[in-house]
Amino acid sequence: MKFLLTNDDGIDAPGLEALLAAATTLGDPVIVAPVVAHSGCGHRVTTHGGLKLESKSACRFALAGTPGDCVRLALHQIVPEVDWVLAGINHGGNLGADVFHSGTVAAVREAALHGKPGIAISQYVRKGVPFEWQQATAWIVPILRDLFTRPHEPGTFWSVNLPHLDADARMPDAVFCPLDPSPLPLSFRKEDELWHYAGNYHQRQRQTGTDVDVCFQGKIAVTRLTLV
Repeated sequence: MKFLLTNDDGIDAPGLEALLAAATTLGDPVIVAPVVAHSGCGHRVTTHGGLKLESKSACRFALAGTPGDCVRLALHQIVPEVDWVLAGINHGGNLGADVFHSGTVAAVREAALHGKPGIAISQYVRKGVPFEWQQATAWIVPILRDLFTRPHEPGTFWSVNLPHLDADARMPDAVFCPLDPSPLPLSFRKEDELWHYAGNYHQRQRQTGTDVDVCFQGKIAVTRLTLV
């Protein structure tokens, strides 16, 4: 299989290297990723102005654009024959309401719009607690292998969220679960006439059995998302 790899943390992000290590064991990856980070950019794409593409190697390209731009140009110009689009591994969770502003999830949503199956992979991070990207690589290989064997349903794509456990933890169970519809906490502080978001991500609302709940319990949350 041929994979298109992208992300929203930028082409030099360690999470992209972790995803590349996993994808290389399963097929033939080509990277088209943003030059710089676009975290939280959502499904923004460039329709006015040019996009500069830099070839880093035969299978690695850096685009001065968003994750959505990367997928659009890759499918049109670089790897139109790609079998799967893989995005990540994002440094931080993309759970519940996060999927609406996540550039990582937007990349595979763009793939779904063009009839390509896609998987967004994200690593939930507990503040101040280190984790190992090698662990994330090891955990996602069997998840990817499983999802690749499932029949593709047009108009759908996958979001996978890894929990943040100790570096020596065994691979947690993977749970197929729905998206949590709860909003992110609304909390702001004012500094020098400017309002700054101050919501506590780790104390967000969550409904039992949804992706936020599953991931926060230390399990891998696997969620099928739809275009409509």
